[in-house]
Amino acid sequence: MKASVIISTYNSVEWLRKVLTGFSVQTEMDFEIIVADDGSTIETKILIDSFIGKFNNPIIHVWHEDNGFQKTKILNKAILKSTSEYLIFTDGDCIPRNDFVQNHLKQKEFGFFLSGGYFKLPIVISKLISENDIVSQNCFTIMWLKKNGLKINFKITKLTHNSYFSSFMNWITPTKRSWNGHNSSGFKSDILAINGFNELLHYGGEDREMGERLFNNGLLSKQIRYSAICLHLDHSRSYVNTEAIKNNMEIRHHNKQHKITWIKTGIYKR
Repeated sequence: MKASVIISTYNSVEWLRKVLTGFSVQTEMDFEIIVADDGSTIETKILIDSFIGKFNNPIIHVWHEDNGFQKTKILNKAILKSTSEYLIFTDGDCIPRNDFVQNHLKQKEFGFFLSGGYFKLPIVISKLISENDIVSQNCFTIMWLKKNGLKINFKITKLTHNSYFSSFMNWITPTKRSWNGHNSSGFKSDILAINGFNELLHYGGEDREMGERLFNNGLLSKQIRYSAICLHLDHSRSYVNTEAIKNNMEIRHHNKQHKITWIKTGIYKR
């Protein structure tokens, strides 16, 4: 398989259904899906099982018991379950446009990881999007979004299908080329070389910390926020903890300052 798509989720069946629908209509279908489930109830497993048969390759459910926010731990378990040399990471609240996987694979390059973004939707439109809207790709058109109440601003240009414009915008955007958990990809060997995600970290920059260690290990990054498109569905974040975010920032600062690459609290505990 050309890629393993790793999707993180936690008790969000309505949103995950839309995300999986988005992956079922990709222009490039030679990939496996691994759902990294941070302790959801049985409804998530039932949903995932209902999608078996809609993909050419396996859809794998990696689960552990609910013990608070442990996204980094379940992502590391998902990495070990992957069978492809190239890993694409996203979240269970981000609907991919039908060329999402294709654009990640088109842009992949040894010595780099890819840094994508998202187009954020308000809650009303997030709920309004149907499976038919995803299959038809209507929800990725400016006309459909505007008709359904979206206030138009410059950020809507992310949804362009013009490859020349997308390449130009990827080049000039001032946004940092960081590892963004909702839309980033890289070679499995590079991620294993730094021991994956840091399991000491909870919500708040935990994805970017891994990207910073990839930089420390000599990798560069490429911006694809105007090429690999996904729609971010709105939701509450009850797991936000200011003390945990502060702790994350301290660890990130230490790792940057000391050029840390390998961590003992990653995939392999040694």
